[in-house]
Amino acid sequence: MFPLTEENKHVAQLLLSTGTCPRCIFRFCGVDFHAPYKLPYKELLNELQKFLETEKDELILEVPNPPPKKIRLQELEDGIDRIDNLSQNGEAKVSNIEDGHIASKNSNLNVCNVCLGILQEFCEKEFIKKVCQKVEASGFEFTNLVFSVSFPPQLSVREHATSLLVKQEMGKQSLSLGRNDIVQLKEAYKWITHPLFSEELGVPIDGKSLFEVSVVFAHPETVEDCHFLRAICPECFKPAKNKQSVFTRMAVMKALNKIKEEDFRKQFPCPPNSPKAVCTVLEIECAHGAVFVAGRYNKYSRNLPQTPWIIDGERKLESSVEELISDHLLAVFKAERRPFAIELVNPHRVHFTSQEIKELQQKINNSSNKIQVRDLQLVTREAIGHMKEGEEEKTKSYSALIWTNKAIQKKDIEFLNDIKDLKIDQKTPLRVLHRRPLAVRTRIIHSMETRYVDEHHFHLYLKTQAGTYIKEFVHGDFGRTKPNIGSLMNVTADILELDVESVDVDWPPALDD
Repeated sequence: MFPLTEENKHVAQLLLSTGTCPRCIFRFCGVDFHAPYKLPYKELLNELQKFLETEKDELILEVPNPPPKKIRLQELEDGIDRIDNLSQNGEAKVSNIEDGHIASKNSNLNVCNVCLGILQEFCEKEFIKKVCQKVEASGFEFTNLVFSVSFPPQLSVREHATSLLVKQEMGKQSLSLGRNDIVQLKEAYKWITHPLFSEELGVPIDGKSLFEVSVVFAHPETVEDCHFLRAICPECFKPAKNKQSVFTRMAVMKALNKIKEEDFRKQFPCPPNSPKAVCTVLEIECAHGAVFVAGRYNKYSRNLPQTPWIIDGERKLESSVEELISDHLLAVFKAERRPFAIELVNPHRVHFTSQEIKELQQKINNSSNKIQVRDLQLVTREAIGHMKEGEEEKTKSYSALIWTNKAIQKKDIEFLNDIKDLKIDQKTPLRVLHRRPLAVRTRIIHSMETRYVDEHHFHLYLKTQAGTYIKEFVHGDFGRTKPNIGSLMNVTADILELDVESVDVDWPPALDD
């Protein structure tokens, strides 16, 4: 059954005659069920033509020299016939996607003056197949996907102009048009394309999927449609560092909500002018949400830093714990690395058996005698969040060999054994200022135990709050850590050896060998 009613007929006739496509006509007539939008474009146009041909009243258009109704309808029908002929002859109406751009090769299509071809060419199966070909060639593993689109901001201006036209026409019939009565372009587009994507790729569309396919549309011909808004509402268009243009969709919508109807009509035609060409596709991108891998490791070299030690572009040490572990993960997940965490960004491979993870752990362990990894496993983003939430409560145990400039006796260090939960203030150490923000952090030394070696050396065993800079707690870092071992003993102290004995946190869960 055709979705429009007699009540819609006059508005539908007006919109079609001014250059609006059938699907946009449905939107502005409030058709909010999916089925009519999914019909092939030619079938939609034929059905709309039959529906409107029953209208006997003469249509009065408030536009200069409008084309006769039947001539306009015939032009639209002829345009669709030409599209079908191109498809039947084997010639694609959409160009290749090799360089990320798609443009219409069919200059005979009467382009919608509202959606600029989005609900015409870019809803058809041929375009969906082109996008799916790129998705399949991307090399990502996925069992579902989320599909997102970005439309040119000037579409909002054209929609606003059309809504004013429809509102005025409905007012003549004592009818009203609310903002919520119009089906949004993005909604209609997804109603049509989601089933086509699912059918072509064989996976469901899922808004919670970690795999995203995004399509960005542009329309250079009408890019200046928005510019008048900046003169009227300059406060809505403020430059932002991460935006190439001030004319974002949000900024345009904000301005449209502020501008008075009469001011808008003075600056922009209602109905909008018909463009010569459809939108182009600037880019089609595939991306996968990060995968998190957790485990425990033992480090067997004091000369191996946790992270790459690079200052002013110069590498100071050969490798790091991060690199020895993550380099192997990057290779098998085919991912990009985010520094200072084993967060595998945009992984192309995401499905691994427990045996494959064990083999990967063994590969890491065989690659170097400086570290050993255990309990390697995939974890969720939420699990990483829980781990970070409890960082302040974690404790670490260390053993250190301390040197003092003054000769000491055993009795000189015994008082340290009695100190419990000592609060210290640590200004960001000089040695890490190149990669850590300047701040003063309060940390707790939970307990200390000493073992005398000789008059200039003793062993110090500490249990501290995670995040404590142990070297600085010993030598004071030129007064940046207070109190410190040197100030407590009234000596100059330094640390000769430092080992992490344990990290007291039960995470990630231990795995059976």
